[in-house]
Amino acid sequence: MTNVLRVGNASGFYGDRFDAVREMLTGGGLDVLTGDYLAELTMLILGRDQLKDPSAGYAKTFLRQMEEGLGLAHERGVRIVANAGGLNPAGLADALRALAAKLGLPTRVAHVEGDLLPPRPGALTANAYLGGAGIAACLAAGADVVVTGRVTDAALVTGPAQWHFGWGPEAYDELAGAVVAGHVLECGTQATGGNYAFFRGHDVRRPGFPVAELHADGSAVVTKHPGTGGLVDTGTVTAQLLYETAGARYPGPDATARLDTVRLTQEGPDRVRISGVRGEAPPPTLKVGLSRLGGFRNEVVFVLTGLDIEAKAALLREQLHDALVKNSPAEVRWELVRTDRPDAPTEETASALLRLVVRDRDPDRVGRAVTGAAVELALASYPGFHVTAPPGKGAPYGVFETAYVPAAEVPHTAVLPDGTRREVPAPPGTRELEPVPDPDLPPPLPEGPTRRAPLGRIAGARSGDKGGDANVGVWVRTDEEWRWLVHALTVERFGQLLPETAGLTVTRHLLPNLRALNFTVAGILGEGVASQARFDPQAKALGEWLRSRHVDVPAALLSDASSDVPAALLSDASSDVPAALLTGTSSDVPAALLSDASPGLPTDLLPEHPEETP
Repeated sequence: MTNVLRVGNASGFYGDRFDAVREMLTGGGLDVLTGDYLAELTMLILGRDQLKDPSAGYAKTFLRQMEEGLGLAHERGVRIVANAGGLNPAGLADALRALAAKLGLPTRVAHVEGDLLPPRPGALTANAYLGGAGIAACLAAGADVVVTGRVTDAALVTGPAQWHFGWGPEAYDELAGAVVAGHVLECGTQATGGNYAFFRGHDVRRPGFPVAELHADGSAVVTKHPGTGGLVDTGTVTAQLLYETAGARYPGPDATARLDTVRLTQEGPDRVRISGVRGEAPPPTLKVGLSRLGGFRNEVVFVLTGLDIEAKAALLREQLHDALVKNSPAEVRWELVRTDRPDAPTEETASALLRLVVRDRDPDRVGRAVTGAAVELALASYPGFHVTAPPGKGAPYGVFETAYVPAAEVPHTAVLPDGTRREVPAPPGTRELEPVPDPDLPPPLPEGPTRRAPLGRIAGARSGDKGGDANVGVWVRTDEEWRWLVHALTVERFGQLLPETAGLTVTRHLLPNLRALNFTVAGILGEGVASQARFDPQAKALGEWLRSRHVDVPAALLSDASSDVPAALLSDASSDVPAALLTGTSSDVPAALLSDASPGLPTDLLPEHPEETP
């Protein structure tokens, strides 16, 4: 065994770049190639697949990738570890053996199972998140390919690291280091410039996939193959570390990693060292992901164009009121999205969208009874009536829930290449999770002049989902910016900037080593991504919305090189239109024709609090 284990990633989700497996196997040296194919929504999709075909339930894309990947990996001596087994890792393992035989390759295939829990009332799937020890056992038995079901995303790295370095189950610091490296790799190109807040300063048109060089002490260097696109710097790694995490303790079945101990160092171009990670015993329970069919959902999106947007929306809602009351879906939601602009040069930019979303356990209550009433208004409603798509019948939607079970009660089984079944024991020690006390804050910046500017001119952000909750990680790049951010972006201020979080529990976590704050917003996503409670159901852009909000920023922080945006664009003037033209009427229509006496809707059809135009 060498002193360094090179682990690459070729998939961050089911549907990621198909050619990435070939690119990673041919683009540079690797010991292990991993692929993450599972997410909360994916488990529901695979569950529905398996209802139609009991032999299904795994990521078919991975099997197609292996038609070329098995041969390339064999030639280069690369082991492959992926959670593409989904709900049926044994079935995928059998399909891989058949593929290897067809290709004439001596590929030894193993799989990990035990995550699939007994059926629960109303649940379509129930899977515990296993750690990496089963993967390590398979690799130690000589497996060339290991496929798993629902292991943690980081387990795809902790498993190979345990095997390669021989770490025992109580090597918490080393395991925690691998957990952090695994978390950086798990979402593929999000670590190499994809979905990156400061993308304008770099060429990220086609980012390469990440590689982690792991060392025996648990430290790692994140990099990518030479000549591939994107970048790896402390910012891209910080962004991924904050993604879908919460407090300073990041729990997993192998170890709990202390994110407040992580230190990042730029070692050179596209090389970031992760060091100093401290670990603790894992919690005594395993997370369980439960998915079920929540009911049926339907949506009609009406296009409102030109003038009188608010009045048109009010008329339509009034016209559909009786039909919705008569049919009585369990949930009715209206949302007016003001995408329109005044005096727009195209019809699309002159239009707003009014979304009607209905939900119920009875498909009939969200089907033709609703869409038929909408269609019947086509010639009898607001001027310019049309919809974005033909209304149809209701479609099922899913719900994701989280539960916890004692780790000792969940079987964790490594099925070795020769068919031997090896039980993986539960961790010898555990530690209950508890919050980490907030660290001391740095002194605030001295008082001085400020300028109104978007938060994102200083701070990066990345956001994501965990069931019905969302997290928003916010970080800055200098110590001076951190002194400002930690005092300026409180929970109260966060709520003011994101009014949609009003009434929800928001928790702020401090990570000074990363110059980062991590906010969790409980319940903003309803019953999870599959329920589509928000128009951004996975909160992917929640952080970008936060960055777009204007705050008072110390002028000194806006005058340096902390932004990749030209300084001229940071001025308070948001338009090149002369200020004199922005006062009074903005039209060349005679003022007499713009009086309040112009004909319109009866006042009882107008909303009590009309939304402001952008």
